[in-house]
Amino acid sequence: MGQNENTVVETKSGKLQGVYEDGLYVFRGIPYAAPPVGKLRWQPPAPVESWSGVRKAEQFGPISPQLVQQMSFTRQQYEEEPQDEDCLFLNIWSPGLDGERRPVMVWIHGGAFSMGSGSSPMHPGGTLPKRGGVVLVTVNYRLGPLGFLNLKEATGGRIPATGNEGLLDQIAAVGWVRDNIAAFGGDPENITVFGESAGAMSIGCLLAMPEAQGLYRKAILESGANTVRPLDEAVQVTDLFLEALGVSGKDIDSLMSLPVERMLAGHQEFGMNLQRRGIKGAPFEPVVEGVTLPDFPLDAVKNGSAGDTTVLTGSNLEEAKIFLMMNPAMVDTDEAGIEQRLQRLLPSGYIPDLIKTYRAARSERGADASPGEILMAIQTDIQFRMPGVRVVEAQSARNLAAYHYLFTWESPVPGLGACHALDVGFVFGNLTDEFQGTGPEAQKLAGIMQDAWIAFARSGNPSCEAIGDWLPYGNERSTMILDKKCRVENAPYEEERRAWDNIPNRYLG
Repeated sequence: MGQNENTVVETKSGKLQGVYEDGLYVFRGIPYAAPPVGKLRWQPPAPVESWSGVRKAEQFGPISPQLVQQMSFTRQQYEEEPQDEDCLFLNIWSPGLDGERRPVMVWIHGGAFSMGSGSSPMHPGGTLPKRGGVVLVTVNYRLGPLGFLNLKEATGGRIPATGNEGLLDQIAAVGWVRDNIAAFGGDPENITVFGESAGAMSIGCLLAMPEAQGLYRKAILESGANTVRPLDEAVQVTDLFLEALGVSGKDIDSLMSLPVERMLAGHQEFGMNLQRRGIKGAPFEPVVEGVTLPDFPLDAVKNGSAGDTTVLTGSNLEEAKIFLMMNPAMVDTDEAGIEQRLQRLLPSGYIPDLIKTYRAARSERGADASPGEILMAIQTDIQFRMPGVRVVEAQSARNLAAYHYLFTWESPVPGLGACHALDVGFVFGNLTDEFQGTGPEAQKLAGIMQDAWIAFARSGNPSCEAIGDWLPYGNERSTMILDKKCRVENAPYEEERRAWDNIPNRYLG
């Protein structure tokens, strides 16, 4: 039987023909929702229209319009790909098109809610399915102002965009997977969503969103969980963005016909000036507007919104060090500089005790306690580590097994340490000499992490032969250290963690 005869699958929307590559059945560029163009711009995703005949699913679909950025050591992440507003596509890699019910892993990419794609070479699709017999799905969703711009208030409701359309795209994609993945050899009752950075932050939102409930059983959040804007701040961001574009919220026709290129140019100009206006974070982020996203994710999860979802969360030890490449002044800051930067993130009353605690804890361990290192440690924890800790704390308090890790492998790039995004290459077996490093120890850690992630997707427990017993977080705060030697430690960096105990969830992320 020829390969083409084996690569036709019937979905609820019509027949798809993929390809057979390197032992896997691969389907690219599958539409999971209607093109969000014309009258559907800034609308929630609409159902995909059915087609007749057999649709080719051999090439990746266009990605969401975005500004392409490159760093020499992470250049794989931002290779240029065709862009279009018609971007709601997903991709599938499966070991078999049969009746076997394999675990399904749905990857939600990162990129500050403004960059990236499900087809980025940073996360090749074949590694996990070939290694562990899982079905992998990667997803495109609307980014930047097309996916995370609240226009409802600015337009008096005439454009109903909440600022969470990108999240609603993700929900639509996981819903499509649930409804169709059995035809691709996957188990619709065993779906794990996983993502890094903005992908993990998105999943944190999904845990809090009513529309996402029941679509998946497990979630892996790598570096983030609670990065959102309150509605009043999102309204301010919208006003500033429209001002940068020179368009009024009352001019609906101009907004609906606004060229994407103009939006992207405005995004670039607006992003550079945003912090000067006293607004923290990326230019566009999910919005706590009370309906699609009713509450801050960490508050919602604490109150039970995640139900019985089994979670695995974690972060990298020195996430913020990658931002040195964009802002070298961080490392050269002084005491006043720490306070000035942290005042953008926290009420000033919390700051002196945080700095004091971090300085004492680092000094006691013999770590660098200079102002720059303290600043980066606090910024790492507020944005990445503590949100993940709060998620596993919340699920553990509900007597659910929840798992936590700390990734401490260091990049060979001088000064980067265990920085943001370093872990992604290990999860997907995509190591580079310049960023992650290569060699036997790096390859061993990559294999261990892949096996643990696959084990978690299969059973809800990341324990496996490669890593040994991975204990739930629980009262001991058991944490897997991922490094040259993987090991469980109870309550690592506990002094710093306790320093956040009285700081509300809304300030984390």
